[in-house]
Amino acid sequence: MLRLSDIMTRRVVVATPEMTLREAADVFAAHHISGAPVVSGMHVVGIVSAADVLELAASERTVAPASGAEPRDMEWPEPPGDEKPESEAAPTGSYFNDLWANASDDVTERVEHPRGAEVDVLDEHTVDEIMSRPPVALSPHDDVLAAASLMRQKAIHRIIVVENGELVGIVTTLDIVRAVADRKLTSRTYVFDRASALPDANLGQRRELES
Repeated sequence: MLRLSDIMTRRVVVATPEMTLREAADVFAAHHISGAPVVSGMHVVGIVSAADVLELAASERTVAPASGAEPRDMEWPEPPGDEKPESEAAPTGSYFNDLWANASDDVTERVEHPRGAEVDVLDEHTVDEIMSRPPVALSPHDDVLAAASLMRQKAIHRIIVVENGELVGIVTTLDIVRAVADRKLTSRTYVFDRASALPDANLGQRRELES
């Protein structure tokens, strides 16, 4: 039986709950990983992944109306029959100048410095806000096949390995794929039901001795 201790990564890169998402993303990039256990003191309190970071960043950048009110169709008065619709006449340059003059200081600042005024969501949120908890953990003595089954059941890509309450390793789907590729996940195959056939054979031998 192949155990988790045979394939796990022992030098585990960890994050902390206080890390900003920017810091966590930098850790992922520096170590070429897509997730890490979150450790507070001596305890593992969660798991954070690159997918968690991207999900929050995408949701925060979704612009919603400030008032929270639903948009509604605007009703415009019909122009008098003898009046030419203004839409047929192109607006003059002074129109845009006047419009821009009424823009707020915040809008002007965003245009002149497009990145400087934007709030970076990765710096505004911490790992504690998005991490998955409690973490899914197994023992280093557990079977690799059991870990693979648990990953499929919970739709996760990594399982932390804990012994006596201490983090000793991590196993990812990539570790299991490597084990399969290296033919480490092999088992004996019998052409008969070994559990039932062998006892019958022993019984036959005993009968021959008794006779």
